[in-house]
Amino acid sequence: MEKRVVVKEKKSGLSISDVILVGVLLAVGAVLKLFVGSMFTVMKPNFIIAMYCLAILLIKPKFIEAVVIGILAGAICQVFPGTPYINLISEPIGAIVMVLLLYIPMSIGKFSLKPIICTFLSTLASGFTFIGVLYAAFYSGASVTTIPISVFITIILGTALLNSIIVQILFIPLKLALGRGETVAN
Repeated sequence: MEKRVVVKEKKSGLSISDVILVGVLLAVGAVLKLFVGSMFTVMKPNFIIAMYCLAILLIKPKFIEAVVIGILAGAICQVFPGTPYINLISEPIGAIVMVLLLYIPMSIGKFSLKPIICTFLSTLASGFTFIGVLYAAFYSGASVTTIPISVFITIILGTALLNSIIVQILFIPLKLALGRGETVAN
């Protein structure tokens, strides 16, 4: 019996299936944010952040590709009510944090903690960037509405926790369904 050898080709960019996966996950995030997000009261997940974190975990893009994913996520956020344009800054920051954290080993045995830890930290980065830009706009005289920073921090922490749980739950089944799991050579 011949020994199986797994040969990995060097990736030169996102494949068509990677682009489709990102598009589908961002679309799912938008639909969930629109319909399911309204079911939650104060603490609610940001499904768009959760889905771009999941996409980045699954496809492991290059830095610039992650930035583009973040910009796309920010553009999708423009459809929803809220403060316009700020997400075009905060979502790329979240995507950058996500892609940079992928290079740090995070596991207990065979169980990867990357989905929960990276998503939590990426959501925090996005959220704190959002309030930083919002308050900068407010203090520079822009017509934006703010709430006390302690309320924002509570919302960001709750959202980060919910997003990280969602991504951790979805990561393994999606990774296996997409055939992106570990290949064991016999």
